[in-house]
Amino acid sequence: MAAGPVIRTAGVDGVLISFSDTLNESANRAALAFRAAVDAAGWDGVEETSSSLVSVYMRFDPIGFDHATMHHRITGLLDSRDWYQAQLPEGRRFWQIPAVFGTDLAPQLAQAAAQAGMTEAQAIASLAAARLRVQTIGFAPGQPYLGTLPEGWDIPRQSQLTARVPEGAVAVAIRQLVLFSVSTPTGWQHVGQTAMRLFQPDADTPFLLRAGDEVQFTPTTPDALDGMRRDPMGGATVTVIR
Repeated sequence: MAAGPVIRTAGVDGVLISFSDTLNESANRAALAFRAAVDAAGWDGVEETSSSLVSVYMRFDPIGFDHATMHHRITGLLDSRDWYQAQLPEGRRFWQIPAVFGTDLAPQLAQAAAQAGMTEAQAIASLAAARLRVQTIGFAPGQPYLGTLPEGWDIPRQSQLTARVPEGAVAVAIRQLVLFSVSTPTGWQHVGQTAMRLFQPDADTPFLLRAGDEVQFTPTTPDALDGMRRDPMGGATVTVIR
């Protein structure tokens, strides 16, 4: 990809602004900050925005606006600052989430630790020490991708799918953790388990976490975790990042 953001047409009523072709901290920062700036600008005709790991998608009203108009607006905002060094959006939150690492609840910790060149104890310490950003929400409702882990965790997905991991599972691959919002098959390795309900469709805010939030996992025991299952937040605590 050429240096700088790339603007692409995405159908009749969509635009995709990509800040990189690979995941990195500065491109994720740019995507989060740029989407927040578009939302704050309140442009007429913009009906939806969303961010992925390194891109921003905008859907607009094609009756009142055309691609040339939106491209002009986007280019002007892109040129207004260095988005790769931009401040992250305000209103982000820091979540501390209890999790059981290993045991029968998260049976792939040992193999993931071995791939990362660690003992199980070292792996738990490494995962618990990491304060991770919600880089995007995707794949399933309210499901966060968390990164970036230390280089030792640059391990691949499995070649075979795990038939199913439960809701609240913590899985690892390619220097990221995924916190699963639903029970699903996966190629990621199941290393931790939480009691968190990330998707609450009947709540005023159905998705518990938002892109840009930060997360740190706190090791706990299976018995303690079982007592947290009555709490939709799974025993998590949350504070606003100042």
